[in-house]
Amino acid sequence: MNREVSIGNRKIGDGYPVYIIGEIGINHNGDIDIAKKLMEVAKSAGADAVKFQKRTPELCVPEHQRNQMRDTPWGYITYLDYRYKVEFDEEAYTEIDRYAKEIGIDWFASSWDIPSLEFIERFNPPAHKIPSALLTDLELLRAYRATGKPLIVSTGMSTLEEIKAALELIGEENLILCHTTSSYPCPPEELNLRMIQTLRGMTSLCPIGYSGHEVGLVPSAVAVAMGACLVERHITLDRAMWGSDQSASVEPQGLASLVKYIRVTERSLGDGVKRVYDSELSSLSKLRRFSQ
Repeated sequence: MNREVSIGNRKIGDGYPVYIIGEIGINHNGDIDIAKKLMEVAKSAGADAVKFQKRTPELCVPEHQRNQMRDTPWGYITYLDYRYKVEFDEEAYTEIDRYAKEIGIDWFASSWDIPSLEFIERFNPPAHKIPSALLTDLELLRAYRATGKPLIVSTGMSTLEEIKAALELIGEENLILCHTTSSYPCPPEELNLRMIQTLRGMTSLCPIGYSGHEVGLVPSAVAVAMGACLVERHITLDRAMWGSDQSASVEPQGLASLVKYIRVTERSLGDGVKRVYDSELSSLSKLRRFSQ
């Protein structure tokens, strides 16, 4: 069987153009105008989709962290209050959904708890993304699978045994498995891009993707050469903006360059069949030498 998954009107898998996701995450800092600008950045650069993160703070913030104080753009507030500040409500997501349709780009989210997943499902996204941190949350995995939507699963912070257990629970159909290292930013020596091939060897059904948190663009293009059919990178308007994910994100011009690098990489890989190209014939006639 082919490694193939459809998201919206796009097929993802071997032989198809790489599906490129600009992860907005929480880099919007709770500002819908910033979110829309980032959606424009992704569309202008040639990305296929943008991704957000959705949490129910009282479920996702551990008890011992809730009252920790933090300097934020909203003042010196508790971590729990901060988490509420960066969450979009139904009105904001309705505008995100409307604007995505207007400019012609897919959008979906990583939901960190079941109420958040149920909330995002109301907008009928073309897929769901399971973040690395939740690979071992079996109840949530079952809820994701019950949506019937294509699933993109990141594997950072996980052992091979944990990845295999997740696959056994949710199955390999309609699923894209992404290699990830969950450090922000990730040093080159921990990117371990050969894991893309390892994951390919673990499943014959799942297209393999790459969710990168490195500084720079080259490793993401190399991931495509290693067999990644999907590439996700955090995006930002400015890496100097406030927020924990900004420094590991790609700015607008960088995203445009990355999309170009990925498309050049795709065209450059070829099919592995040796042939003499028409463009070589002139050199062949001038330079080829035979002897006995």
